[in-house]
Amino acid sequence: MQWLQNLDADLFRLINQRLSHPFLDGIMPFFSGNAFFIPVLVLAGLLLVWKGRLRGLISVTLLVLVIWLGDSFICNTIKHAVDRPRPFLTFSDAHVLVGRGRSGSMPSSHAANWFAATMVMLIYYRRSVWFLLPGALLVGFSRIYNGVHYPSDVLAGAILGAGYGAAVVWSAAALWQWAGRKWFPLWWKRMPSLIDPELRFEEADEASDSPHLAIDMHWLRLGYLLLVVVTLARLAYVASGVIQLTGDEAYQWLWSKHLALSYYSKPPLIAYTQFLGTHLWGDNAFGVRFFSPIITGLIGFMTLRFFAKEFNARAGFFLVLMLVATPMVSAGAVLMTVDPLSVLFWTAAMFAGWRAIQPNSRTVDWLWVGLWMGLGFLSKYTELFQWLSWLLVFCLWPPARKQLRRPGPWLALGINLLCSLPVVIWNQQNQWVTVSHVADNAKIGVPWKPTLRFVIEFVVGETALLNPVFFVAMIWAAIAFWKRGRHNPKLVYLFSMGAPLFLCYFLYTFHSRVFPNWIAPAILPLFCLMVAYWDTRWRLGATRIRPALICGLVVGFLIVIVGHETELVGKLTGHYLPVNKDPLHRARGWKQVTAFTAEARDQLATEGKPTFVITAHYRLAGEIAFYWPQPNPQDDLGPLIHYRTDSRRVNQFYFWPGYKMRKGQNAIFVRELDRDKPENDPLPDPLPAEFESITDLGIREVLHRGNVLWRLQFFACRNLR
Repeated sequence: MQWLQNLDADLFRLINQRLSHPFLDGIMPFFSGNAFFIPVLVLAGLLLVWKGRLRGLISVTLLVLVIWLGDSFICNTIKHAVDRPRPFLTFSDAHVLVGRGRSGSMPSSHAANWFAATMVMLIYYRRSVWFLLPGALLVGFSRIYNGVHYPSDVLAGAILGAGYGAAVVWSAAALWQWAGRKWFPLWWKRMPSLIDPELRFEEADEASDSPHLAIDMHWLRLGYLLLVVVTLARLAYVASGVIQLTGDEAYQWLWSKHLALSYYSKPPLIAYTQFLGTHLWGDNAFGVRFFSPIITGLIGFMTLRFFAKEFNARAGFFLVLMLVATPMVSAGAVLMTVDPLSVLFWTAAMFAGWRAIQPNSRTVDWLWVGLWMGLGFLSKYTELFQWLSWLLVFCLWPPARKQLRRPGPWLALGINLLCSLPVVIWNQQNQWVTVSHVADNAKIGVPWKPTLRFVIEFVVGETALLNPVFFVAMIWAAIAFWKRGRHNPKLVYLFSMGAPLFLCYFLYTFHSRVFPNWIAPAILPLFCLMVAYWDTRWRLGATRIRPALICGLVVGFLIVIVGHETELVGKLTGHYLPVNKDPLHRARGWKQVTAFTAEARDQLATEGKPTFVITAHYRLAGEIAFYWPQPNPQDDLGPLIHYRTDSRRVNQFYFWPGYKMRKGQNAIFVRELDRDKPENDPLPDPLPAEFESITDLGIREVLHRGNVLWRLQFFACRNLR
């Protein structure tokens, strides 16, 4: 193979160096990636869907699927398996004009993506080859000219991309032939061929043998299919390791190693959920996050079933689709925090409550309400707001008040109070520390000084995270309901289940900062209200709803896709997001942080004494403990990773054994610094008094694409007193 490698190297030098010219130096980086690429791509996709109708929609959908599968799985897998160094790592004189990629060189993802797109569009629009193929060739050539790929990388990417592009299209067509006939016969008769969407049933060779099904059943099945596909995709994303654990996830993973009735700042259910996930799959990110996609899938299933029964399945399908295109919901579907659990039980209590307030309801329906609300309280204290929602239901809908003369609501209250006992008992044993913590967070006792600063911050944040189109439609629907729809018990109920929580936190923004995720349980009932209202308007002939829905879905999916992998911005445009503007920066770099810490600890351990680690922040302790070569490292005296001693009760570490029993041992103290400013702060008390000597080991920086991601300062602490 040596002669092939030599030929490859010679061709690279020919293109990269001998053909070098100032004019090409100016335009070739543009073809590898530029700031106009994504906007033009989105505009072209929208134009194609608008002009091409069904053919355009199918081609764009398959195009997105092909590029996602190819770039995220096929090319990345081969790059890691082959692990070929980039040419600029091999040739010191390589003429490099664009960013130096960290992934392997074989194959070229740019070439694979472009040739895959060319193949997909060739299948649906044959004339597109006349401009897409030259574009693909030009992009492939630019990757060599810019010094980031060998010619063989580009050739392999081109062949691979064209191959899997065609394979995905024909596989999807074959799947539609089988699944369409069986599950969606009415739609299959209208479009028996996925490759030729204009073909009608009368022109097809065979008729469908499936029985005639109601159109609602088709939408319901499509909703089930959507939920399965999205849940599997989220599980694959969690397993891919694209992002590392966030600080809260790692910190709460430590809780799962110390199971208790409750915890300093949160109820206990998050710890037990992570305990179960890591016992099923091990102490890895997939184990920690496994239940988050599952929980979100269950929420979608309950919502779809509720809408299919109480409204219609088509509206339920679009509601689920809109939730997938909502950034906050999609983020909560892959991060295992308290919010997915809180939303799950709020939603379960809401749907069980609708059955419970019906005239023919049974007492057992109320028992389920009490159980779900109790589990919600064990997930997050926000669940207490749902009692305010019930109060509003009874106020706005007089027939529901009859339930108060029955034992059901009072039994539900009793079950709810019973579920709260673990939290109450733990707090009674620990001087009601959670009550003090929540009161401090709420700034109870701080004088009320109305300000618009936090109001604007809250509205802007919710608009972005709830999808700008959907957020406006949600507020519009809530206002329209209050003006004209209070006679409809379903809308009254949905409004009552979401509005009190949202409005309480909105009003509180005039006093203090409110984080966007605090309203998470209110999102689903308000989205249900929105879809119910606008579906009625759609059926009455409103013409602007469909374009608004399409716009919201397109905008939402773009935000969600980029939010799951912000590196796509750089891959497509050549310009990566700055660290401060990258929403994923808090889930990156922790393995390197841990490696620096382990290196410093091993170096100090060469002095002959046992050495442990102290951190300045509880989240940092969680990250280092999780990503240590042996997760949650311990010895005979307990954990090796500790939070610094603090006489105040500021986090869960206060209630766990510290490092006082390690007298005479050495320690590495690590703290995170502001990435933009030097650190001049003194060491926190009582650290200097705890050790005989402390030596500053300097600052280490964790870089991401040449930018500082984390700045860490290390200290060698010798001889714990």
